[in-house]
Amino acid sequence: MLAAIGKVTLEKLESISSKIRDDVATGADRHNHEILREIVALASNRVSVSENESDVQEGGDAWTERTSKSHFPHIRLHGGALEDDPLKMNI
Repeated sequence: MLAAIGKVTLEKLESISSKIRDDVATGADRHNHEILREIVALASNRVSVSENESDVQEGGDAWTERTSKSHFPHIRLHGGALEDDPLKMNI
């Protein structure tokens, strides 16, 4: 389900981006575009965090900021750290 949500999100982002490039986007399209861009950016940060943590755990060299024993709260200001997430939706 999460893969389908991600795929639809990227498709919708591209569709709205096309409308913006063609100068036919509505105000609602532009607002939705900003929200979708933020979602994609946060998801990209989350993937980078996961990859860095995996590299470090396997003995590799990656940037980390470890503040507790159980996690690496990277990209805290940009939503990358899972502990900073709002309450989870039951999807």
